[in-house]
Amino acid sequence: MSDYYDAFEISPVPAPGPDAVPPEPFRGIYGMPAFATIPTTDLAASVDFWTRGLGFFELFRIPDGVVHLRRWAFQDVLLVPAAEVPDRAPAISLSFACVLSEVDGLVAACRALRPDSVDGPRDTPWNTRDITVITPENARIVFTAAKPFDPDSQEARDLAVVGITPPGDDGARA
Repeated sequence: MSDYYDAFEISPVPAPGPDAVPPEPFRGIYGMPAFATIPTTDLAASVDFWTRGLGFFELFRIPDGVVHLRRWAFQDVLLVPAAEVPDRAPAISLSFACVLSEVDGLVAACRALRPDSVDGPRDTPWNTRDITVITPENARIVFTAAKPFDPDSQEARDLAVVGITPPGDDGARA
């Protein structure tokens, strides 16, 4: 028996597939299990890029303090005023789930606002299609969309090596 089990019911991320539909933006207030705090020297420009480029919405704003942005449930970002930000993006990145149908739109929206902000899309060995976006604050943000699972693919073989198997295989969900 594997230590992994299907727990998709606690996630807002839909099952992978060509017809996967992203969940509606979540406007509820909850205790956030994790969130990112991103300093910015230009709060207005940052909010504009995160909302129009990355698809977040402004949940609330505390004047001169913080803008709380969200996309799906548990995809929370706090933009906070800062005197300075790094000159370039750090090696560390923050990843957000998306669905395949969102990838091209995210790329187009980000490039319309900042032409050189996007790297990708690229397919990964773990069966996702990813884009990397450098935001105005020089944060490295990755949007990752699960691809439909093909049990005969190299990605399926890669996942099986670490014990992740498709549903119905008495293992974990791939």
